[in-house]
Amino acid sequence: MLNYASKHGVAKINIDTDLRLAMTSTIREFFIEHPEKFDPREYMGPGRTAVKEMVMHKMRDVLGTAGHADD
Repeated sequence: MLNYASKHGVAKINIDTDLRLAMTSTIREFFIEHPEKFDPREYMGPGRTAVKEMVMHKMRDVLGTAGHADD
């Protein structure tokens, strides 16, 4: 559905909730696996990686916009 909307001129598609869920779930999993760790430098890295992967997925597989920066 989002791919269809993107190809038919919808200018804004909000994916913020998906990105926040990717970050939050990854951090929660980190704390479950490492309850003794609390340094943000340790748990934010995996969270940022999850967000980056979600953005790449959305651009490539959902919105069909990967590689269109020059368009």
